[in-house]
Amino acid sequence: MMSATTAITQDLAGKRAIVTGGASGIGLACAREFASRGAHVTIADRDGEAADRVAEELGGEAWQIDLSNTAALETVQLEADILLNNAGIQRVAPIHEFDPETFRVIQRIMVEAPFLLIRAVLPGMYERGWGRIVNLSSVHGLRASAYKVAYVAAKHGLEGLSKVTALEGGPHGVTSNCINPGYVLTPLVEKQIADQAKVHGIPESEVVEQIMLTESAIKRLARPEEVASLAGWLASDSATMVTGASYTMDGGWSAR
Repeated sequence: MMSATTAITQDLAGKRAIVTGGASGIGLACAREFASRGAHVTIADRDGEAADRVAEELGGEAWQIDLSNTAALETVQLEADILLNNAGIQRVAPIHEFDPETFRVIQRIMVEAPFLLIRAVLPGMYERGWGRIVNLSSVHGLRASAYKVAYVAAKHGLEGLSKVTALEGGPHGVTSNCINPGYVLTPLVEKQIADQAKVHGIPESEVVEQIMLTESAIKRLARPEEVASLAGWLASDSATMVTGASYTMDGGWSAR
């Protein structure tokens, strides 16, 4: 007889998950979370070698994909029970200095690509009567910060996409939710430190305390595994009635 602990930890057994940006950071933590709960995970990432390594570790498969090439996604056919839209990039600059093409690329990766991937997986989810869309948004999907015009705009767009997906998917057993972390200890955040120091005119050593944590009641960066634990729950049957929601994990930032 399966123990209660095993039953809970293997609650995604037989499910197929796709995780974008799954070779590092939050995506990697979520891929590990899904795999630990029994799901077969596809690691979708621009870095094919890293995706291969993670896929081998988890007994899943790799999908090397450049999500900025959205034209290639218009005809893609995907079968998945769980889709986690996580891939993203960040650029920090004032609006009047922000490169227009970089703005467009960020929208393609973080809004248009999630739309096309959701569009691709929904028919199969509808047919099976079960599906989970988990969108890695941000506190910046709910609040704005200066110098992040493309990222904030994209995350706000992702929030709307997630809610519409929830409304359309509900009658078919498909939920769609956002996770809204503050700053998480990932390569994406680490790469921001130099840019933040430059735009704010402070030393890099002071960026985390003076910029990243200034709005947070809990004065530390979140861990990817903390975000992944919420993603795992949202993907489970325990969250069947949770849809169209935005779950903050921002240390109290958005409580202000």
